[in-house]
Amino acid sequence: MAKGLRAIRTARGWSQDRLVYEMRRFAEQRLLDIAAAASLKTYISEWENGRRTITDRYAAILRPLLGATDAELRGETEAEEPQADGYADLLSRIDAAGSLSASMVPSFLAQTELLRTMDRQMGATGLVDQMNGHLGAMEEALTFAVLPGMRKPIATALAGASTLAAWQALDAGAVDRAWRRYELAKKAAQDADSPLYLAHAMGEQAYVLAEAGRPQLAVELVRDAQRTQAERQSPRLRAWLAAAEAELCAAAGPEMESAARSALERAAALLPDDGETRDADMLSIFLNTGHLTRWRGNVLAKLGDASAMEELYASLDSADVSFVRANSGLHCDLTQAHLARGELDDARSHLQKARLLANRTGSVRFRRRVELLTGRL
Repeated sequence: MAKGLRAIRTARGWSQDRLVYEMRRFAEQRLLDIAAAASLKTYISEWENGRRTITDRYAAILRPLLGATDAELRGETEAEEPQADGYADLLSRIDAAGSLSASMVPSFLAQTELLRTMDRQMGATGLVDQMNGHLGAMEEALTFAVLPGMRKPIATALAGASTLAAWQALDAGAVDRAWRRYELAKKAAQDADSPLYLAHAMGEQAYVLAEAGRPQLAVELVRDAQRTQAERQSPRLRAWLAAAEAELCAAAGPEMESAARSALERAAALLPDDGETRDADMLSIFLNTGHLTRWRGNVLAKLGDASAMEELYASLDSADVSFVRANSGLHCDLTQAHLARGELDDARSHLQKARLLANRTGSVRFRRRVELLTGRL
């Protein structure tokens, strides 16, 4: 993957002038003192050409603005944490981790939930520093937790947070970071002996493969996730994985249409009719009848099925406005459905709404989809 400020900026669809404007607006809103517009444009050119190093002062603006880490901005490999030196330091960290597992895990879970809510409503780009710090604290605790009884609660919390961080990275266009976060989530889930979090991480990681142009491999991965200790998976997770398989099959091409429809039927059959939205054992999953209706509409729109329209408008009528990014996707689906019927005015209307919501959350992933749909109008 291309790295560095230029790649991140262009993935977002911003010119250098737009980045200058956004940096100055960001600084003005926070009463920060930065260079004039002309100087900033020179800095950006020099940063992107390697003639000037991005200082900590400007990195602190660019990270939340672009949803990137320091290493990604500078085109570097993520540095490893320095190792503890000396027995005294090691024992101190082990003791700290021992007390942490009992007292801080609820705080870790609460922080993940807060970040999940902020991401859902505002997008991921402004949360990169908070998420990196959050994961770093849990990784540190897990590294120095010794006994299984201490490790499992931390590992479970880390698995959920890492999956969220990976999805945020994918949404921000940071594909390498997304892949590594999913690998971290899978390792944490294995440490926690949690087939639920392991299967969920595998299912979401399949989307990275699909976005990278390997839809067949994505389908294989999500199917493997469904076979991962299936007897220990909850019904809601199994329904989620089946719906994910349906979406990925639809994206893989017309030759997998039958498989996509079959997976949709399995998802509907597996989803518990309990009135709940989330699984008590796994808060990472949001799935009820309304969510599955939206998902079904998404799959049918990808398949070019005329019945997608009814499903999508039903979802739009009941959509939770706090799911801003999901609603951007819903308007993209409606654009695609109207395009299939040649209804260009309706398609343009929904595409404009999708664009506004994608820009609001800073979603590179949905911006790309908006641009692809724009090219069909």
